[in-house]
Amino acid sequence: MSGPRVFLEYLRLGHFGTFHNYTVGPFGSQLNVVLGANESGKTTLASLVGGILFGWGKGSLARNDYRPEYGDRSGALLFSDGRTLAREGEDAPVTGAVELMEDIDKDTFHTMFSLDSDELRSLRNSTDTTAKLLTASTGTASSPAAALARLNTQLESFTAPEGECSIPHLIERRNALREQQQIASDQADRWRAHDRELHGLTEEREAMAERVEESRRLVESLAAAKAAVCSLDAERTKLTAEIERLNVSRNEATAALEEHERGLDERLVRMTGNEDRSLRDRLDVLAAQQQRLAHATDVARTNYTSSAAVYEALLETVNEEEDRRNQQAEHRIQVAFCVVVPAVLFLLGVPLFIEGRATASLSYMAIGFLLSVFAFIMVVAGFALLFRPDKAGSARKQRFEDAQWVMVQDAKKMEACQAEESQFATRVAHELADEGLLRAEGSLRQARVLLDEARDARSAMALCRQRQQAAIARAAQVSDRLGEIAAERAAALEQAGLPPDASQVDVDGEYDRRLRQRAGLLEAFEEMNRRAGELEAVLSQAARSTEFDRCKIEVQQVCTRLDEAKTDFGRLLLAKRMLEAALATWEATQQPEVYAQASRLLALMTEGRWVEVSLTSEGALQVTDAAGIVRPPAHLSLGTCQQLYLSLRIALLSSAATVGRSIPVLADDILVNFDDRRRLGAARALVELSQHRQVILFTGHENVARALKKAAKQASSPAVLIEL
Repeated sequence: MSGPRVFLEYLRLGHFGTFHNYTVGPFGSQLNVVLGANESGKTTLASLVGGILFGWGKGSLARNDYRPEYGDRSGALLFSDGRTLAREGEDAPVTGAVELMEDIDKDTFHTMFSLDSDELRSLRNSTDTTAKLLTASTGTASSPAAALARLNTQLESFTAPEGECSIPHLIERRNALREQQQIASDQADRWRAHDRELHGLTEEREAMAERVEESRRLVESLAAAKAAVCSLDAERTKLTAEIERLNVSRNEATAALEEHERGLDERLVRMTGNEDRSLRDRLDVLAAQQQRLAHATDVARTNYTSSAAVYEALLETVNEEEDRRNQQAEHRIQVAFCVVVPAVLFLLGVPLFIEGRATASLSYMAIGFLLSVFAFIMVVAGFALLFRPDKAGSARKQRFEDAQWVMVQDAKKMEACQAEESQFATRVAHELADEGLLRAEGSLRQARVLLDEARDARSAMALCRQRQQAAIARAAQVSDRLGEIAAERAAALEQAGLPPDASQVDVDGEYDRRLRQRAGLLEAFEEMNRRAGELEAVLSQAARSTEFDRCKIEVQQVCTRLDEAKTDFGRLLLAKRMLEAALATWEATQQPEVYAQASRLLALMTEGRWVEVSLTSEGALQVTDAAGIVRPPAHLSLGTCQQLYLSLRIALLSSAATVGRSIPVLADDILVNFDDRRRLGAARALVELSQHRQVILFTGHENVARALKKAAKQASSPAVLIEL
């Protein structure tokens, strides 16, 4: 194809992922490196291209669908010649220059044009993919490989067990139709016999209908009588049981009334509400007086206890012998103080005074004089203390007498309060006995309890009298209703044609007999109707049936289609053999070149460690190292395996340069598992591919970007770096 290469120049993201009205570009026609950190949108851009070309994917737990938070996904691909491919909305088709993608399908795009580190671990259906790409540029309207696939599909449709053009199916259909034609002929004979049978059933059905109607009337009459008798008997049983319960309740109420009357004083039983309230008020007054007397007695008892404790404490503190010894000790100390200390001071003062006079020293004389004077003062004070009266002893004696007098006064007051309280208790006991509360034994609290019990007993007695009256009234009503029930039961039995004294068992027996009779009649009548309906339906269907004619026509049609299918199958089989021979010749000349180029690229990436890529006789891929050892891809390391499938894809894309020639090859961080030296070799291979196709590599590693730019510079090839 002449003219400049058409390539992707801009990516426009309308609403996709987290992007909104965002444009990336311009891209170059050869190698492009998109560098960005994690979560900058590299994988989002690669997914956008596939989504625009072949539809938006559906997300899952393990796969992002890049659905925006608001609005539908949309985007566009802008090519260098001004043409665009766009997809607006979730279910919208791709619009624009669709001829740019007419020679590439979705599987080929994801296998060969959209690469990531996971996709490089294998190449699904490598033989079919190789043939598909190599024959896509033969100049025909479609790929010979695709044409062969369509031929195989059509041939399978002729030999499949099912299908409109299936020869086995048509043969089976022809035989089935012939059997149906014979069956339709036999069916016509049976329909004529059914018509004769239907005419004979008409009179029998009319007679049976009259018998069924008569049986229905009898059963309905018995059912009404049975229901009435059952209801009346149940009510009679219930009312009889109720009479028994009412008698028991009346007897219990009478016994309870007598029991309450025996347990109370006659005056309490006859006591009215006003009398009860008046007596309770009197008890409250007496309780208040009793509380005041008890409080006065408690106070007197407390005062007596306190004064007795004080008196006993004073008794315990009085000890005459110890006081005498203390007085003697104190007297000796006073004598010592009055005699010894002044004598010492006098003996010191006189010599100092004499020495002062002898030496004419005024200071000695003053000190000696002062000491003598101080000794004289101490002697006078000591004698004054010796002859001072004992005020402490007099005070103790006075306190003892006062405590004894207070204790005697408190004891008399306590005895008076106790006597008054005893007199009040006697008076209360007499008053309670006069009111019929002798069981209270003088206790006001017990008297209130007896009053409460008497009030409860009077209420219970009133309730018992009400129960007696209610039971008597209800028993009279029940007796009247029992008489009405007997009359109604006799009338219901007479209406049903049964004796008035018939039991429930008699009614049930007659009803069951009539039911069985009606069931037998209904069953016979239903059988007649069912048979008549079947005959009418069959005859109605027979009147509309064209089965025999249809089968005859369809047999002729199937035979014609079978002859045409055999002719078409022979033509397609001849075309398949011719196309297989041509395709085998084409692959024999083209595939060796692809694997030779893949071997060269693998050697370039691995620095000669692996030198050959080939196919086994079974069509499986294998590689050979520099020592001649052959291994399958499963025995290679992860990096070497990815380099193998990358080299094979580059060789295929270079050989089939006209397939998807305007669609860029997208590589999403495919060099991440390569070491530095093999990464440089892979970069050179990608630069070589960019001579034939536009390559856009997305990476988050600056060393990968440097390796690609270095390889492009060495090859004197332009490289565009776009940073996100």
